[in-house]
Amino acid sequence: MKLAYFVHDLNDPAVARRVRMLRAGGGEPVVLGFHRGDAPPDTIAGARAIDLGRTYDGRLGHRAHATLRAALGVGRLRDILAGAEVILARSLEMLLVAVAARRLCDTSAGVVYECLDIHRVMLGRNLVSRAMRALERALLRRCSLLVVSSPAFTREYFEGLQGLGPDERPPVLLLENKVLELDGPAPSPAQGRSAARPWRIAWLGAIRCHRSLDILADLAHRRPDLVEVRIHGRPAYSEFADFAAQTSQTPNLMFGGAYVADDLPRLYGEADFCWAIDYMEEGQNSAWLLPNRVYESSRFGATPIALEGVETGRFLKARGFGVRLADGLDIEGFLDQLTPEAYAALRARLEAAPSHDFYADRSDCLALVENLSAAQRLPADG
Repeated sequence: MKLAYFVHDLNDPAVARRVRMLRAGGGEPVVLGFHRGDAPPDTIAGARAIDLGRTYDGRLGHRAHATLRAALGVGRLRDILAGAEVILARSLEMLLVAVAARRLCDTSAGVVYECLDIHRVMLGRNLVSRAMRALERALLRRCSLLVVSSPAFTREYFEGLQGLGPDERPPVLLLENKVLELDGPAPSPAQGRSAARPWRIAWLGAIRCHRSLDILADLAHRRPDLVEVRIHGRPAYSEFADFAAQTSQTPNLMFGGAYVADDLPRLYGEADFCWAIDYMEEGQNSAWLLPNRVYESSRFGATPIALEGVETGRFLKARGFGVRLADGLDIEGFLDQLTPEAYAALRARLEAAPSHDFYADRSDCLALVENLSAAQRLPADG
């Protein structure tokens, strides 16, 4: 099955992971999208990549202009989209381009909306936020399937704020941010550290929460006897006053830069805990998401630390492992009281959890493509 996959950033590692899933499930994707940072490759995980231009993190006005320009000019992609049975759009901006592509390229392909974050601009009460939600509702009427990475997105946002019940929106597919293991489950690495102070906390992935950095940097500075912090990933520099200075000048805290998927077993195997707390959009997206790091750390043996009362905390509670705090500031008190015996019990509960809760294999890829194939029939445009 040929798929056209419209994405917000061709350089996002998560895009490559999804392309790998589509191909492993029997799909034949071509990837079209904007890029941030360096010029993108010509292929992504073996699929052809079409660059629609550069956008910038945080510059919503520029992104809106680029999106409209791409939507109006998408007719030039007619030959590339020929034969596509499904158009998959990652994020709202790409959904607008995808719907325009379906109309202007005269294709009957079904449109699927992949919603993996709810941006803060969608959640306000001002005119811009209301207009954005109205646009999303209009575009959803042209979709055959809605893909979300957390059940809270459906419950709290699409049903709660948008007011779209099951009869007012397309069917929903929950596609969690699990570790992709196409060659069977990899063995969990042996813990590379002794269960003793200083406890090592790993914070990996999209680094975008300035309050989390403040909490961890302050604790690492004051209590080198208690904690070490290791940060790896892609910082959203616009969210921090001076990320480079704060990470380089804080003793006992290290920023190791970007990583690839093959590094995950080592990075988490060298840690005791994973910081899975996020305040960037507190009470909204941060309370609803299930981030990659909660699956990755659980898969590779670092106990996740999350907040009570948010979806990540509920995920851990339902599975009987992890650490749930009322507030991130409580981390010092928790670690101060943690004994080697108590840590061993935490690790035992993590190891007892069903490992398939944390990784996706070829059967999951086949199920994804089957669900997309079933979405080929598109409702009439409204």
